[in-house]
Amino acid sequence: MTSAASSSADVVIVGGAVMGSSTAYHLLADSGFKGRVVVIEKDPTYQLSASALSAASIRQQYSSAVNIRISLYGITFLRNIADYLTVDGERPELGLKEGGYLYCATDAGEPILRENQALQAEEGADILFLKPDELKARFPWLNTEDLAAGTWGRSGEGWFDGWGLLQAFRKKARSLGAEYVKGEVAEVERDGGTIVAVRLKDGTRIACGTLINCAGSGGRALATMAGLDIPVQAKRRYVFTFSCKGPVENCPLLIDTSGAYVRPEGEGHFICGASPEADLDPDWHDEDPASQEIDHTFFEEFIWPNLAHRVPAFEAIRPGRAWSGPYDMSLLDHNAIIGLAGGFKNFYLCNGFSGHGLQQAPAVGRGLAELIVHGGYRTLDLSELGHERVLAHRPLLERNVI
Repeated sequence: MTSAASSSADVVIVGGAVMGSSTAYHLLADSGFKGRVVVIEKDPTYQLSASALSAASIRQQYSSAVNIRISLYGITFLRNIADYLTVDGERPELGLKEGGYLYCATDAGEPILRENQALQAEEGADILFLKPDELKARFPWLNTEDLAAGTWGRSGEGWFDGWGLLQAFRKKARSLGAEYVKGEVAEVERDGGTIVAVRLKDGTRIACGTLINCAGSGGRALATMAGLDIPVQAKRRYVFTFSCKGPVENCPLLIDTSGAYVRPEGEGHFICGASPEADLDPDWHDEDPASQEIDHTFFEEFIWPNLAHRVPAFEAIRPGRAWSGPYDMSLLDHNAIIGLAGGFKNFYLCNGFSGHGLQQAPAVGRGLAELIVHGGYRTLDLSELGHERVLAHRPLLERNVI
């Protein structure tokens, strides 16, 4: 770890997980940027970061064009990751598996799936709209009796090694000159609309030309230090594992009509989860050991029964390990808040990804770098996700929230 002894940086990034490291990489890879980048990370093991604990997947099955475009770029980046993140001849290996997402719908949900699929196809995503007989032909182990339709990503969707992506971004950023400092921000110094410096808990003061909030579950607290409230709340999410001997061949990442999801994790093994109802949705606190506790009854009483209904082979399983992790949820609309914070000249937000962070990291890191270096988006316009919509209370509604 680099010492925090020096007193200034052109860009200070708070949070060194996948978003912070992607942004650091994209800044330093931009030929128009010649400055110094310092990344502050309170836990270099990343053991409690969403980047390390999530289900690590990517999809284009969104209902908003900007999210579809972000993930279309993301899959291109992941497919060609060696072109971007190779260091000294060492190529990152993410184990990308394009098994697709399969969204299931009853009669009530069919019109939404049909409308979403039309937009996805228009944007260039390889998503198929399938009726029950077509679903059964492709996935004979699927119970389609109560389904009206499904949409499946024939290519471009799937899962990968999220930990590997984080480490690849971090390693490449460091090779380009990013300095990683172990520490926790205790104070943000502000002069009107300008962030002047951050002070760490150990007393170190780092003056900054630009401050970027990539603090994940700590993003709201950091914004508060700067005098800004953002509608982001860290929630707790569980991931459960199990094994199954029954034939469930070519299983995609399946989203049941109940909201429960499941995907393969090696031969005969699966991971699964779901978002609880809002009134039963626990908060996450990094410093509270209770946040790491797991509610196994949620698996036994909700996830397993719904998955067993959809996939009868899952009626006989062997439960495995489980874990909990942070989920920085955007309370406005389940979409990230990206870009310059309203009322500020040099404070950028990168918060509230609501479970989409890993897949969106390539495009978002690139976009933030373009904003900072060139003063505007040059490749993919992310302005719909800007802080302005929060200030105007103008949600960008996303129908496909997992």
